[in-house]
Amino acid sequence: MYDVPTREQALALVAQGHSLNSVSKQTGISRAAIRGWRTRLEPLPHVGERFRPCSRCRPVPGPPEDTAAYAYLLGLYLGDGSISQPPRHRTPSLRLTLDDAWPGVQQEAAAALRVVFPHNAVGWVQKVGCHDLKLSSKHLTCLFPQHGPGKKHERRIVLEPWQQEIVDAHPWEFVRGLIHSDGCRMINWATRLVRGEKKRYEYVRYFFTNVSDDIRRLYTDTLDTLGVEWTHCTRAGRPYNISVARKASVALMEAHVGPKY
Repeated sequence: MYDVPTREQALALVAQGHSLNSVSKQTGISRAAIRGWRTRLEPLPHVGERFRPCSRCRPVPGPPEDTAAYAYLLGLYLGDGSISQPPRHRTPSLRLTLDDAWPGVQQEAAAALRVVFPHNAVGWVQKVGCHDLKLSSKHLTCLFPQHGPGKKHERRIVLEPWQQEIVDAHPWEFVRGLIHSDGCRMINWATRLVRGEKKRYEYVRYFFTNVSDDIRRLYTDTLDTLGVEWTHCTRAGRPYNISVARKASVALMEAHVGPKY
């Protein structure tokens, strides 16, 4: 058994970014013990506020502390996220797969994860053309109850009432997360005759592409509340794409979402 100061010292080193291996070598405490303290549900006796249970595990469940960051992260998760449920006694892991073409989006996603899960390490796994942003926590399924077996587009995706309240309070953050995961901003062009001469003109258009009918509906319902006009664009007869092209609606998207970076 280890006393509370010893546990606090080990967890403080982990919070500073030290690996479990290095903390184990410095303190002489096993990696398994440190990992258990870091991810346990209940706070340690007399330990500071930072080790309290997650917002959904309290006796009276509540929203995450930073609801704007959560709304953005929820959009990212619904688009490009997945949660792995390992065998019994192992910690669930969240993975966000983000394109290397947009390093700013990768950093913004990592920052949101650190805000929503301030006591968990955020890791990167390099792949071809992208990085997996990873985080392990016992509370992932508390904060993302849409997790389930199989692919998201093969099961029903519905927000819990507390999640919908957050989206209603921060709709643009939610839309921004969805666009940063499964959306894009394009410059389209067309030609028209002006005084008998063919002229080319360009215009901005936003697309959101997702196979899940439910996730697309969450996106379009949120656009409706924001006064953004949208249309379906079919692919092989299926409405996988949502387009925003009207000038006034694009102006709103430009002001609140903007290009990926």
